[in-house]
Amino acid sequence: MADNAEQKKRLPSQENLLLDYVRRLEKHKKGRGVVIMHLSALRTFNRRDQHIRAAARNFEPLISSMTGQLFTMKNADVFFIFKNEAKAETETIVQKVKFLFDDDPLVAEEGKHPQPFATWYDANADYDTLLQLVQGMAQAEQERATAVRARMDARAALKAKQQQGEPLTPEVLARVESALVRADLSNLVRRQFVCEVDAKLVPIQSFSELFISIADLRETLLPGVNLVANRWLFQHLTETLDRRMLSMLTKTDSISISGEISFNVNVATLLSKDFQVFDDNIAASRRGQMIIELQKEDIFSNLSSYLFAREFVQDKGYRVCLDGITLETLNMLNRERLGIDMTKLVWNPELVDGGDEVHSMIRDIVKREGDDKLILIRCDNREAIDFGKSVGLTMFQGRVVENLIAEDGRRRELLRLKRRIERN
Repeated sequence: MADNAEQKKRLPSQENLLLDYVRRLEKHKKGRGVVIMHLSALRTFNRRDQHIRAAARNFEPLISSMTGQLFTMKNADVFFIFKNEAKAETETIVQKVKFLFDDDPLVAEEGKHPQPFATWYDANADYDTLLQLVQGMAQAEQERATAVRARMDARAALKAKQQQGEPLTPEVLARVESALVRADLSNLVRRQFVCEVDAKLVPIQSFSELFISIADLRETLLPGVNLVANRWLFQHLTETLDRRMLSMLTKTDSISISGEISFNVNVATLLSKDFQVFDDNIAASRRGQMIIELQKEDIFSNLSSYLFAREFVQDKGYRVCLDGITLETLNMLNRERLGIDMTKLVWNPELVDGGDEVHSMIRDIVKREGDDKLILIRCDNREAIDFGKSVGLTMFQGRVVENLIAEDGRRRELLRLKRRIERN
């Protein structure tokens, strides 16, 4: 796998391949034409990868018949070099691609738009112009790739430094908390969905978890400091972040809070004035759409405080989720006595390796508590989904679920494009 990844890195860019092709075309330029579709001028939401792929696929018959060659640039522009005998068919395909984007200003306002949808060249008469244009694009791509590599190297060096960084101290924490009061953290808020996954691996969104990315926060405010080295100071920092999250959740212009959401807070935060202010600003109907996630270490550090806080928030209409449970603690905790509404179980291959005893235990929990009460989280691969479904779980969260959501979105978008083509 590593060799394939390294080999992929060494592959020439489309810009360099096009430059090489145009240079070799000099001896065969008679009887050939070139069309450039300026898809880079489309609006951002109209030039996603699936749109560009859909546009390029229209040229496949001409490519298969050896009458044309296609190149897709990094900026989304598409170059098609063809034999003049296929010019009429090429013009038809370009017109067909235009129909895909007929609601974009590039097409809808073609006469007024500064950039035409397509530019046509005669390879023989316009060869020097073409060569200069392609050389400029190859040079720009090389400079862009160099800049990206430099940023990635700097980012990797920073992460390595952070992992081995100095521990968080009370003095540094005081400075950070002061900065957090003023900082705009909305761009550090991440959303990850909890979904049901059906037999065809189609995800059905149940609710989404909102959280502040600690890794990005550290990179932004604390390069060179290991935030988690001191557990108690880190706990204090998370309470500050709790207050910022509650503040953002009350301001709908800061972050989107549509649909059912969950968010992590500390027990101490639930008993604070900040949560009271948050609750006063939330509509009663909205409380039922919010799930409060708590960590087991926080719960058992002060069980009586937890029981009071849990009863308080549930009476208000919020639901409570026990987060980060592992196989070792799954059967040790009496979730009914804790009064929680749902539990998040961390995926680990040990769940599979545990054999029939572990599998039967999870099936019994699902049967007893309900398949919407136990959620398998940190699912990074298909094995996690397959295992979960085999023991009766239906709710999942993690990278593989995010990939399924993206894949389902692409599938729906391509279906929409297909229907638009058929209508046109």
